[in-house]
Amino acid sequence: MKICGITDEAGIDAAAEAGARYIGLNFFPPSPRYAAPERAAVLAAHAPLGLAKVALLVDPDDAALDVVLDVVPIDMIQLHGHESPERVSEVRARYGLPVMKAIGLAGPEDLALLDAHEAVADQLLVDTKAPPGAPLPGGTGMPFDWSLLAGRKWRKPWMLAGGLKPETVAEAVRLTGARQVDVSSGVEVARGVKDADLIRAFVAAATA
Repeated sequence: MKICGITDEAGIDAAAEAGARYIGLNFFPPSPRYAAPERAAVLAAHAPLGLAKVALLVDPDDAALDVVLDVVPIDMIQLHGHESPERVSEVRARYGLPVMKAIGLAGPEDLALLDAHEAVADQLLVDTKAPPGAPLPGGTGMPFDWSLLAGRKWRKPWMLAGGLKPETVAEAVRLTGARQVDVSSGVEVARGVKDADLIRAFVAAATA
C-alpha cells in the first residue's frame, strides 16, 4: 500500500496509522504535489520507522537525482517518465537503491514495456497512460481498463495505480489480482491535500 504525493506531516501520520507500507514524495516541479528537497527532508525525518520513503522523479538526469538523494533519506527511487530499461539499470547501479519503474497503460500495445522493465526494475508500477501533451505523467485521477491485467503475472512485485478511490479499489484488486496499490488524488480533498478519513477508507477497502 502506497500513499503518494504527500506534502505534509499530517498526511504521513494518516498513512502510517492506516497501515500503509510506503509514502511517495514527489520531486516533479509541475506537480501540485511537488515537495522541494529541503521540505521533503523534513517530511522524511517525520516518517516512522518501517514506513518506506519513495522518491518520485520524472526523467531525471544524475544531477537531479543527486540534488534529491544528497538531502533526503530515501528508501526507493520511483522513475515515472520515459526512462529506458538501460537508464533504470544505470540508476540502480549508481545509487544502490531499489528502483520502481512506472509504466502507463492505455491499451494492450503498452504491455510489452512492463515485460521489458521487469528484467531491470525491483518493482513495477502500472498506471494510467497520460494522453499526448499532458503536463503530468500520472496523478490524473483517471483509471485505465483494468481487464488489460487480468490473468497476467510478473516475477517482480508490482503495484496498481491510476484513478483508484476508496469506492473503486476493491473492484480493481479483484479484476487485476494486484497485491499492492498506489493512490494519490483518490484520497485528496483538494489537489495535493490528503485527507485522513479518505486514506483510512482507501486502505480498509483495499485490504478487505
